[in-house]
Amino acid sequence: MGRELQKKKRRSGRQPIRQSNRTKKILNPRGNDAIAKNWNKNETLAQNYRRLGLLARLKAPTGGTEKLLGATTTRTSSKDPFGIATVENAIVSEARVERDADGKIVRILGQAKPNPLNDPLNDLDRDSDDEEPAEEWGGIEDDADATDVVKSLIEESRAPVEKKPRHQSSREKEWLDKLVAKYGDDTAAMAKDRKLNPMQQTAADIAKRIRKLNKA
Repeated sequence: MGRELQKKKRRSGRQPIRQSNRTKKILNPRGNDAIAKNWNKNETLAQNYRRLGLLARLKAPTGGTEKLLGATTTRTSSKDPFGIATVENAIVSEARVERDADGKIVRILGQAKPNPLNDPLNDLDRDSDDEEPAEEWGGIEDDADATDVVKSLIEESRAPVEKKPRHQSSREKEWLDKLVAKYGDDTAAMAKDRKLNPMQQTAADIAKRIRKLNKA
């Protein structure tokens, strides 16, 4: 049965779909001048970024991390701050209570603790009326331990971006002249003309282009 299926596949005129292993977009980690000047071709991308004080990826690295020579391995604490404590590690305290005739607790006497369960999210669970106004973000703060490359990148990000004016091409001017010669100031009719307006530009967009053409 399998042999007959293979023969049928070979007789079929449909070509097999083959996907390329190459990435669709080639990354350029040296696109910035400051990074390109301090780039070492003998090191990997992660090694270069670590030396420059940058992150190769925001998420945790897959497949483990490279062990540095001479570095001692330190075990991280497995204690979860949001985990429920066991009975042995539970915090036991005493309190005076008031009971009814059936022996049920009615209320707790004395001053209650603000966070009896030591919940780390207790400070975030507050009413919106009692919250203080949040501080506005003042941008990236200067880090004394930052590398020279990181400092240069921060200074580059703070520099204002120059807005380059857009100039109309000769083909666009010729296209607008044809529309004006045929319809005058009627931009609505220009937008409906499928022959002179094959890209279906809107009436507002055509009017904006004509105003810019008249100013030039």
